[in-house]
Amino acid sequence: MVHQNPEITDLKVLITGGGGFLGSHLCQWLLGLGCEVHATSRIERERDGRGPIWWRADMADLSMARSVVAAVKPDIVYHLAGSVGASPDLELVVPTYQSLLTSTLNVLLAGTEACSGRIILSGSFTEPQPSLVHPTPHSPYAAAKWAASGYGRMFNILFQAPVVILQPFMVYGPRQAPAKLIPTVIKSLLGDTAPKVTSGKRRADWVYVDDVIDGFVLAATTKGIEGATIDLGSGRLVSIREIVERIVAIVGSAPSPIFGAVPDRPAENEVIADTEFARARLGWTAKTSLDEGLRRTVHWYRDGAIAAVIAQALSQLLLLNNWDELSALL
Repeated sequence: MVHQNPEITDLKVLITGGGGFLGSHLCQWLLGLGCEVHATSRIERERDGRGPIWWRADMADLSMARSVVAAVKPDIVYHLAGSVGASPDLELVVPTYQSLLTSTLNVLLAGTEACSGRIILSGSFTEPQPSLVHPTPHSPYAAAKWAASGYGRMFNILFQAPVVILQPFMVYGPRQAPAKLIPTVIKSLLGDTAPKVTSGKRRADWVYVDDVIDGFVLAATTKGIEGATIDLGSGRLVSIREIVERIVAIVGSAPSPIFGAVPDRPAENEVIADTEFARARLGWTAKTSLDEGLRRTVHWYRDGAIAAVIAQALSQLLLLNNWDELSALL
């Protein structure tokens, strides 16, 4: 359950990347809390009356970033736009640099110049740990996030920009990108197909999307956290194999997963969120258990699959002008 946070009610909020996984959930919750929500997207989107006010903009374009921020005059900026994916591929270097690092720098510049309110950046647990002697990112995504967080801290120190960096750990839940592990496994099992996955040895700190959004809502108005980097995670490592096995148990009768069919990524870090710091500075803890979060996620995909089957059946009946069967269904 996301905090109500009455202090955020009636505030004007700008969410970059409002159509993404975290962005769409954040838009939904902030609208429910009474905020005036503006959101950017690189594609044209129409407001449906219940959704945010959309701005078509690529925040990697400085003139666009300045134009949107100047027009909206937000009390809070959430910067969630940019590419996702931690693959160590050469072709991702330039687009990741532009969509993550350049867009973050532009948002920081535009927000600072316009004297907007708090700027909340979304960091990543894939960033190198500061305790390492030679911290080295292991993907273009991690490198861009690492540099973006560095710029955020610099803007806070040099220009007194009210920047807060939140680092969500392995977030999962409804509406996640289809290529991600949990959606892929669930859809395969619901389609009676054996999911192909890695060895499953890698462990991660998994956290349900509603809990992460709770942290983002709290970060909007919590006092004295400017300049801080705050982890949003469960504080527990769970292997991919265990995650997949739990999903299989929730789905029920389904083909057995094929572990080792997909190669493991090299040098991926296993880090646990600093939950004590999040509790002390933000008053936040993850409340959704792993089983409950996975159950909600499976149910969301299952409901979607059932709705798709019904829609397809209705469409076929309409094409066949089979009004008797259609009336019976309705």
